[in-house]
Amino acid sequence: MRASSLIAWTALAALGLAGCNQGRGAGGVNGVCKPFTTANAQTTAPAAATSVPGAAPSANAPADPAAALDDCLHRWGYTLATSTDPANFVADATLAACGSQLAGWNQQTLTSGAGGAPNGGAVEAPSLMNGQNTNPLAEHYSFAQGRALFYVVQARAGKCAPPPAAQTNTAPNRS
Repeated sequence: MRASSLIAWTALAALGLAGCNQGRGAGGVNGVCKPFTTANAQTTAPAAATSVPGAAPSANAPADPAAALDDCLHRWGYTLATSTDPANFVADATLAACGSQLAGWNQQTLTSGAGGAPNGGAVEAPSLMNGQNTNPLAEHYSFAQGRALFYVVQARAGKCAPPPAAQTNTAPNRS
């Protein structure tokens, strides 16, 4: 009687644990992977640039440079996550691939006067995160570093797929 009870409990526990693996596979773990936006899903999304990680923004690129940076970091982070290098090195490469988007966000900050100074220059102020003196450009860089690392780790943990490949043929026509 005791052996059959133990077998029944073991089988029940195995079934319960098997449920934990639902969602794993090529599509990644449910709720972990962030879906990629498409040109049809965004009114201001870049058409060709969203399908190629780190591509130069097109004429219909997002008006928000911070969103363009986040999208670039997301795409490159997921694309490079399959590397066997440590996550911090992959995140550095991700950030390097998105340098023009970070520069665009910084440029907008300087030209809009959002930096706090009358001429758009970056003013020093205490960080809300750690109290150290900082400026908007340094905070943008810090944000980008953290977000790049997050996307790499998220892609690895969730076994998230990279963004879809470009639909356009960029090879020269040799007919």
